[in-house]
Amino acid sequence: MRIIKSLIIPLIFFTFWCIGSALGSFNEFLLPSPLKVYAAGLELLQNGVLLPNIYTSLCRVLIGFFITVAFAFPLGILVGLNRRAQELLIAPLDFLRHIPPLALTPLLILWCGIGEASKLSVIILATFFPIFLNTVNGVSHCDSKLIEVGKVMGFSHTAIIGRIILPASMPSIMTGLRLGLGFSWRALIGAELLAAASGLGYMIIDAEQFSRTDIVIVGILSIGILGYAMDLAFLWISKRIMPWQKEFTTNANY
Repeated sequence: MRIIKSLIIPLIFFTFWCIGSALGSFNEFLLPSPLKVYAAGLELLQNGVLLPNIYTSLCRVLIGFFITVAFAFPLGILVGLNRRAQELLIAPLDFLRHIPPLALTPLLILWCGIGEASKLSVIILATFFPIFLNTVNGVSHCDSKLIEVGKVMGFSHTAIIGRIILPASMPSIMTGLRLGLGFSWRALIGAELLAAASGLGYMIIDAEQFSRTDIVIVGILSIGILGYAMDLAFLWISKRIMPWQKEFTTNANY
């Protein structure tokens, strides 16, 4: 039933799109019919264009995401546990947080060229702060009573972090990871729209230059479906990691 309910609004929009296209209510150039979009997607699959671009974008997203996790997660734990580190790092990081990653794209292209390094840098910048700030929030707001219980039981400092603070912080951390994954897609497509020779963003901007709105819509739908599938996979993993959580929410501090 939950799956059916989640499909109600998309089905309403799709029905409206089909009816409007059949009645000629929409400009065919601006919004092609579903059949034309389907034909374009089938053509891209048969020509070997769609899947390689999906693979390229997916690899960039995953590589950038895991690089970010390797830096943002331990730094978030350090800042969350150490007030001196928080005082030292929060101001410069807060300054960087307010700079849109896409605003740095021209500079990154000058520094790193138009290869993979510049695109991964944009992903890292966009993904870093949701993961970092949610980790800091989760660690720093751990219930002090739980920590006192650990001390009474004779836990070492390392054991308190590993057995009390991190499990208690896990909902906030997982929310940050989930948000970071979504931000990875947003940043990547923006970077590919500006400077790329492959990927879904490149496919969209290339289609726009040739006035192929149907291919643009295929690219947009591909991004949405991929992002949604990855989010469902992330929720499934989260429920296995946190079985005590009845409902995985998106209440985040970012």
